[in-house]
Amino acid sequence: MLFGKKLKLLKKPDPEKEKKLREQIEEEGGLEKGDIPAMIISALLIIVPIALVLLLLFLAIGFLFFS
Repeated sequence: MLFGKKLKLLKKPDPEKEKKLREQIEEEGGLEKGDIPAMIISALLIIVPIALVLLLLFLAIGFLFFS
């Protein structure tokens, strides 16, 4: 199998660990009102430029081969 070792590393979520993590977040102050939108925006600022560069790279390669 191509990704056999990687698949063995994946585990089912542990409810006890998840509860412990949520408690730790709450102890440290919890999430504020704008935290989730800020995380989404920051993820998009990382992912979108990389995706655009890859798309332009594929288009350039296609243009070179088929024009």
